[in-house]
Amino acid sequence: MNDILRLPPRLSQLSDALSDRELHKISQLIYRRAGIVLSQQKRDMVFNRLSRRLRELSLTSFSEYIAILETQPESPEWQLFINSLTTNLTSFFREAYHFPVLAQHAQSRRSGYRVWCTAASTGEEPCSIAMTLDEYLGATVSGPRVWASDIDTSVLEKATSGVYRLEDIHALSLTQKRNYFLRGTGENSDKVRVKPELLSTIHYQQLNLLDSKWAAPGPFDAIFCRNVMIYFDAATQARLMQRFAQMLKPGGLLFVGHSEHFNHLKGRLRLRGQSVYELVEA
Repeated sequence: MNDILRLPPRLSQLSDALSDRELHKISQLIYRRAGIVLSQQKRDMVFNRLSRRLRELSLTSFSEYIAILETQPESPEWQLFINSLTTNLTSFFREAYHFPVLAQHAQSRRSGYRVWCTAASTGEEPCSIAMTLDEYLGATVSGPRVWASDIDTSVLEKATSGVYRLEDIHALSLTQKRNYFLRGTGENSDKVRVKPELLSTIHYQQLNLLDSKWAAPGPFDAIFCRNVMIYFDAATQARLMQRFAQMLKPGGLLFVGHSEHFNHLKGRLRLRGQSVYELVEA
């Protein structure tokens, strides 16, 4: 018999169903910790991602897993739970129309320009920001100027390593590839690594946007929070927009995803262009 079919007896007993009660409880737990809203339409996604954790822990039901989280609020399993349910879709220069806006803004301020990327994922977005700043402002001698955070510790490990597949940078210009990446050799010929000079301009750190205090050295000239707030409810979005305003310098920019719209929210952030908000004077 094929080895892949030989599951330990306890693991093979895992129920193939996620009950409404279990889904509701899981939705409550991830909302409280990470602000993520899970709908009934996410049932298959929740089942597929969390069933891996159940098998690794030799559990036979989602209720057992829920009980671990509820009875052990400081357990390391909480981070693995969050990592499992976090969506990380990214690429270099995704939503490319934002980067000329960033470049123009940076050139108008120049000295000490700093950016916070609030959803660093595996590093493509903060690297794109860092490349833009290097191209338009030149090299920095004052340390990191891109603060990159994410709630998911597993993606931050890859971001910190700076290693990507060669195909991940296919859309970059030849100049960008030469200036910012090193090609692997031998068995790593299909991989590239971000050059240390660029990687040193990015500071990676785990951070939960729902934390009461953010360990981020604001104020910033620009903040990127793209395709993140679509996973939050309206009340959470409003609170985050207010807090982002407090973390921006006067005239600072907030970049959000193309499908995210917050014109209805009252505050000091005003729509400047395509999914770009500017902090205006009080």
